[in-house]
Amino acid sequence: MPELPEVETVCRGLALRLEGRRLARVQQRRKDLRFPLPRGFAARLQGRRVLKVDRRAKYILIHLEGDEILLCHLGMSGRMLIGNGPVLEPEAHDHIILETDDGGHVRFNDARRFGMMDLVSEAGLARHKLIKGLGPEPLDPAFTGAVLATRLDRKATSIKAAILDQRVVAGIGNIYASEALFRAGLSPKRKAGTVQGPRAEKLVAAIKAVLAEAIAAGGSSLRDYVQTDGELGYFQHRWAVYEHEGEACPACECDIAVTGGIRRMTQGGRSTFYCPRRQR
Repeated sequence: MPELPEVETVCRGLALRLEGRRLARVQQRRKDLRFPLPRGFAARLQGRRVLKVDRRAKYILIHLEGDEILLCHLGMSGRMLIGNGPVLEPEAHDHIILETDDGGHVRFNDARRFGMMDLVSEAGLARHKLIKGLGPEPLDPAFTGAVLATRLDRKATSIKAAILDQRVVAGIGNIYASEALFRAGLSPKRKAGTVQGPRAEKLVAAIKAVLAEAIAAGGSSLRDYVQTDGELGYFQHRWAVYEHEGEACPACECDIAVTGGIRRMTQGGRSTFYCPRRQR
C-alpha cells in the first residue's frame, strides 16, 4: 500500500495538473469503490474549479470551490494517472475520470477497488470518520521530540507498533517505520514508553529525514504504485534495512558470520527489518 511519501508525490503531481483548472467533465464508471460513492457524485464535481491539492496522512485532499473537498485514498492498487486530451478508450479499471477545461485529464485506476473517494465540506473535514482520529503530521514543524514523547508516555506496546498507530503520528507505514528506527538506532522491540528525551528527539529527526528523502526520490515502487506520470519511484534503492535480511549492516559493518547481519521478524503481521547490533 502506498505510504506517505508516495501519496505526497501523487499530490504534487495532481497539484500541477489540477490547481486552478475547472472540471469540465467527470465520468463515473461505477457506483462504488471500497465504499459506495456519494449520491450525485459526478454531477457534484462537474463544473467545479480546483483550488488546491494537499494531503492529510495518506489521504489526498482536492479542495474545490464551494468549500467542498474531494477526499481520496489510493488503497492497495489505486493510481492517479495524468494525461493530455480526452480519454477516448478508458482502461478496464479506470473508475473515475476527471477532464479539465484545458484539455487534460486525471484517471483514477484501481484494479482491486480498495481505494475510496468521498465528498466532504471544508468545515466537516476534521470530523470525518477517516480523519478525526489522526495524530500529528510527521513533517509538520510542530511535530517534535517532546510531542512524540508525550504521545508515547507509558505505552507498553513496541515502538514499531506505536509509530505505525495513526493516532500517535499520521501517515507512517511499515517500510518507513523500519528505516526510521534503524537511523535512530532504536530496536523495533523497545517499549514505546521508554522513548523519551534524546531518544524521542533522535527518532523524530530520523522520521523527518527518511520521509523527506523518500519524497525527493518519488517514493518507493511496490507492486502497483506509480507516480501520476506513470514513472516509478526510486527510494527502494536507498533502503538501509528493509528487505535486506542477511546482509551486512550499512552503518556498523558487523561481521555477518557472527551477528547474522540484518534480521527480519514479524510484528503485528508485518515484516520488520533491523540490525540487532546497532539498534537497542
